[in-house]
Amino acid sequence: MSRKLVVALSVLGAAHRQRIDAAAHANGFTVEYWPSPDAAIPHVADAEIILTNQPGPAAHAPKLKWLCSSTAGIENFLKEGTFAAPDALLTNSSGAYGVTISEHIIMVTLEMMRRQAEYSAIVSRREWRRDLPIRSIHGARVAILGTGDIGLETARRLRAFRPRTIVGFNRRGLNPGQAFDRIAALPALDQTLPETDLLILCLPGGADTEGVMTAERLALLPADAFLVNVGRGSAIDQPALVRLLNQGHLAGAALDVFTREPPAPDDPVWNTPRLLLTPHVAGNMTLAYTVDKILDQFLEDFDNYCAGRPLERLVRR
Repeated sequence: MSRKLVVALSVLGAAHRQRIDAAAHANGFTVEYWPSPDAAIPHVADAEIILTNQPGPAAHAPKLKWLCSSTAGIENFLKEGTFAAPDALLTNSSGAYGVTISEHIIMVTLEMMRRQAEYSAIVSRREWRRDLPIRSIHGARVAILGTGDIGLETARRLRAFRPRTIVGFNRRGLNPGQAFDRIAALPALDQTLPETDLLILCLPGGADTEGVMTAERLALLPADAFLVNVGRGSAIDQPALVRLLNQGHLAGAALDVFTREPPAPDDPVWNTPRLLLTPHVAGNMTLAYTVDKILDQFLEDFDNYCAGRPLERLVRR
């Protein structure tokens, strides 16, 4: 009897499906493709493996042995009652998003430092002004909270701009790729923030990262510092950040993640000065490289699964 793999992703092209079909056929699996997790739900009761980006199908798959999330963050998959099969394995796609998110970080950092929004407004009025003082990553003191794939790829790209220092913050004290000038633990953050020109948050969700940037810590940043958050909106006291920007503290901030998404229509973030907003697109699956990498990683672990080997990206849920 054939085993069943359900793929519920809308971003896969014909070439991606051909690769999945070939791997599945070689290992005795049939594949069903559905355009969304919701569309797949009526068809997962006998699924052994599911590849998707939302937890919904897991609650309807009592025979599930392995769910691969195409996302890096897996908080939504860890809630009680998510899995009808309590022993099912869970993997994520950490490692697929470092390129796209690090490029987003560079983009918004340069936009803020070189005051692109203001120059866009100037030329939209058909004016010709060239005297706005700008800043540079060159010589800047950078702190990156989170040194996983995203933090590492960001540090590598920032290095080309020749900042003065890049300090990484993580739990284990490791310096991946030796990309950081030094590594510190989160409790040392208070000593580093007053000497930081650019603070980048790419932290995963979790009890130890929620609210890490309190109002008190945000106030420790120099008045001319920049802040970028691409990790979790819950990592920052968002109302405190808005207050500081309105008071003239911080040269700029860029948020791709928020405490509520989308923010309410009357949320002050929409009108806060020097606050650059993007609608949670830094790690979207709209870059072809990202989708290719997700599939590469899934097929690598699919081979491991079929051979009885441990899965590379196993989440110990």
